[in-house]
Amino acid sequence: MSDRARRALVFGASGQIGAALLARLRAAGWQVDAVSRTPPGDGGEPGLRWHRGGFPDVEPPSPDCDAVFSCGPLDRFSLWYAAARLQAPRAVAFGSTSLATKAGAEDAGERALAATLREAEARVFEAARERGAQATLLRPTLVYGAARDANLSRIAAIAQRSGGFVLPRDATGLRQPVHVDDLAQAALAAAQAPAAGGRAYALPGGETLPYDQMVERVLAALPRRPRLWRVPAPLFRTALAAAHAAGRLRGLPAGAVARLREDLVFDAGPARADLGYAPRPFRPTARMLLADAGPAPP
Repeated sequence: MSDRARRALVFGASGQIGAALLARLRAAGWQVDAVSRTPPGDGGEPGLRWHRGGFPDVEPPSPDCDAVFSCGPLDRFSLWYAAARLQAPRAVAFGSTSLATKAGAEDAGERALAATLREAEARVFEAARERGAQATLLRPTLVYGAARDANLSRIAAIAQRSGGFVLPRDATGLRQPVHVDDLAQAALAAAQAPAAGGRAYALPGGETLPYDQMVERVLAALPRRPRLWRVPAPLFRTALAAAHAAGRLRGLPAGAVARLREDLVFDAGPARADLGYAPRPFRPTARMLLADAGPAPP
């Protein structure tokens, strides 16, 4: 085997998963070309080169690398990858378990998202086959850990600002929050595991717990220790509808509220067998949830 350092091309490198993956790659001795629309201004470190760009116009810094990673929007990467002049034996791309959970949603936008993810995965697999490469798709559940996600960090910010958070009493559907560093470790393993080629893996967190208990742990980790208020489900829905009508609440479709009662649970067994995947239990800290609490620990 050659002694040369392996080279990776990473898209979405300044995002929450991308940043964790960069740290993993660098620790493992990879040379990295990192692509982002907003790269840091320091020019990187030895073995790490930053490139400004985005889909669909970005050109690979080199046509040859050992692995290409996508940590950003899967649909945009899939279109780029299908057309790119790139020779990389492995491709690892992040999608989402929304492919499964929103396929039958009442909201047309959520169904469209699931269809987009499904089509993008198929496009990546087909493009890899056409160029003789191996592709792996990774589907995380609720991501946390870098204080940059749109779910648990959003809950933390609202609760910290208002002193509490409101949930319907039936918000007991099971969830599996997953730390960004566990996702990064899985991506690095997928780029090197022979069994991972041509496969998609769900990447749930290491603990399954009811939605309201998950929120309780989020609030317990915050400096002000906000309270969790549980209200009757009909009252919650009425208040939510009034907020929507007044234009005070956006980005929370009715299907999202209904899913608070549903179990969204995925099997980590295949990822455990092929990737050595061993995600941590859900033990959040303030630094994992709030951007102004300091950098999140690994």
